Amino acid sequence: MGFWKTWFSASESATSRNSSFGEDTLDATGNSNANSDNSGSTRITERIVFSTERDIDLYELEELCDAVGWSRRPLRKVKKAIEHSFLVASMWQVRGNHRRLIGFARATSDHAFNATIWDVVVHPDFQGKGLGKALMKYVLKKLRSEEISNVTLFADPHVVDFYRSMGFMPDPEGIKGMFWYPH
Repeated sequence: MGFWKTWFSASESATSRNSSFGEDTLDATGNSNANSDNSGSTRITERIVFSTERDIDLYELEELCDAVGWSRRPLRKVKKAIEHSFLVASMWQVRGNHRRLIGFARATSDHAFNATIWDVVVHPDFQGKGLGKALMKYVLKKLRSEEISNVTLFADPHVVDFYRSMGFMPDPEGIKGMFWYPH
């Protein structure tokens, strides 16, 4: 329970509800996307928006995965994976009316106890700024709101420390994942 307490007992001031998009917006100051400066003119500010909408342009997602060097997967299979996921989370850079996909994650689940997080990706231009952590926090919050209590994920060796810093650990009971591949 200590892991969940650290993630969900803190103030939720970093996310606010944005009624124009129906999504969660990362905006620690609470500012909207248009502000006036002292001259009275309006300037467009940048926001980071999180969404659970599944209508994602597969080519835009493919570009995001290309940007981090992932192997290409058939788009028909990516579409099917998204359709059959329990949760799909995307992260967008919003400037005025322009939206750019900068992060993505999805989770499969038994809809009762367990979920596994897959395909966590953040565009390299946005890495190292806490946005990967914010995306994961968003995904975990959504899973917890569905009363999912056991969350697993698979991580490449170079990102294990990232997930450890968020409280993920190898199975505390020492159970090892096993894989079956067709011959």
